[in-house]
Amino acid sequence: MRTMIGSFLAALLLAAGFALPVRAEEGAALDGAALYAQRTCIACHGVDAMTPILPEYPKLAGQSEAYALRQMRDIKSGARNNGNTAAMAGVMHLVTDEEMQILAAYIAGLAKCP
Repeated sequence: MRTMIGSFLAALLLAAGFALPVRAEEGAALDGAALYAQRTCIACHGVDAMTPILPEYPKLAGQSEAYALRQMRDIKSGARNNGNTAAMAGVMHLVTDEEMQILAAYIAGLAKCP
C-alpha cells in the first residue's frame, strides 16, 4: 500500500510539472539515460523513446542531435510554440542548457525507429 501511494504521489508530481533534481557527483558527467528518465521524457515519449503515449507525440530515438537540441531550446525559449509544445514547455524550464546537450546526444545515439 505504501509503495502504491508513493508511486501515485510521484506520478502526481510529474503531472504537475515537478521533477526531481539531477546532480552529478563533482567531476562526474551527467548520464543521458538518467536525465531522460528524471526529466520525465519517458512519461510522454516512452522508455525506449520509440513508443510515445499519443500518436501525435514524436518518436525521439535516432533523431539528429542538432535537431533535437534546437527543438528543446526553441520550446524552452518560446520560439517554437505550436502543436503540443505547451506540454513540453512545462518540463523544459527545469532542463539546463548542459542537460539539453546531454539529452540530445543520448536521443541521437538510440536506435532509430522502424
